[in-house]
Amino acid sequence: MEPLDIVDTQNDKPAGGKLNAAVAITVALLATFMGICKVKDDNINQAMQQAQANRVDHWNYYQARNLREEMARATLTQLKLAAVGRPAAEQAGYQGAISEYQALAAEQFRKKAEAKAAAEQDQKDYDALNFRDDQFDLSDTLLAIAISLLAITALTQQRGLYVAALVPTAFGVLMGLAGLAGWPIHPNGLIALLS
Repeated sequence: MEPLDIVDTQNDKPAGGKLNAAVAITVALLATFMGICKVKDDNINQAMQQAQANRVDHWNYYQARNLREEMARATLTQLKLAAVGRPAAEQAGYQGAISEYQALAAEQFRKKAEAKAAAEQDQKDYDALNFRDDQFDLSDTLLAIAISLLAITALTQQRGLYVAALVPTAFGVLMGLAGLAGWPIHPNGLIALLS
């Protein structure tokens, strides 16, 4: 039997008022829930983009600090070598410059470590946000499947499809609530398969 034949034969029956009402209410509730989740998911996506930009900036600062430290250390080595054969009267000038470049190298090393720590924290922040983004993505997918099944239910008037649609509905709502509430529910295997 063709799918359209099922619809045509169903049209001969009186409208399934209770089933259609259940489908309509379920779809309306799911659409509302999806809208709420979408707002939160968009905010999370913006925070992910900011964390990613911060991470790139901090790694750039790290590289700049590393370069400055290496330049200071190279200059320090040159000053120490140049000071070796100089008369005592010139040693004070060299020692002042050597002290200045030692302090500069130490400062750049410290700032480099700070930039590295900040970049690593940005990555952790991004990963935590991505965890929640995955929850919303899975919720959105499951609820879209549920709405598709509900649409077919409305056309065919088959109660079994309504019950089948409640399975992705339940898991979709669970994942959406997990994303909204920050629950640690995350089907890693499924997410890895879809990523």
